[in-house]
Amino acid sequence: MTDTRTRIAECIATRPGIHFSELVRVLDLAPGQVQYHCRRLRKQERVVEEHLYGRTHYYDPEFDDWERAAIALAKRETARDVLLFLLDEGAARPAAVADDLGIARSTLEYHLDRLVEQNLVEKQRGDGGRVTLSLARPSETLRLLAEVEPSMPERMVDRFTRLLDDLLAD
Repeated sequence: MTDTRTRIAECIATRPGIHFSELVRVLDLAPGQVQYHCRRLRKQERVVEEHLYGRTHYYDPEFDDWERAAIALAKRETARDVLLFLLDEGAARPAAVADDLGIARSTLEYHLDRLVEQNLVEKQRGDGGRVTLSLARPSETLRLLAEVEPSMPERMVDRFTRLLDDLLAD
């Protein structure tokens, strides 16, 4: 295996869920070069490519489907904050989560839709149709959160959304 391919594989192994553009940036390689080597790594089954919500993520093959989705979503700062809140507080109402995180309910619902769809968060309806949020797999979620940090571009997008929420709330 070439040195470049080894560097790409090692980068993916140390940064599960890395985006293609981040891979190009971190390794300071041409996009075509990264595409070529990623394709070869996929054919050799040394990496897995996952397309989720308009982004391409790369993983070691050791991660299963649920783990790959969880990592991809946990790389988004707001989704990660929701997961951390539910880990700390346990089951909670959406209004309490939105208030604590300082985000609009619409922003929370945007992230919750994805978290529920990927089976990270469950929405239960109680008496009177009141919704309560809880983690679907708390121990596995905690383990995966320890493996990932949102990248700077992901943090900037989430912070910009929060800024807009604050401006529109006034």
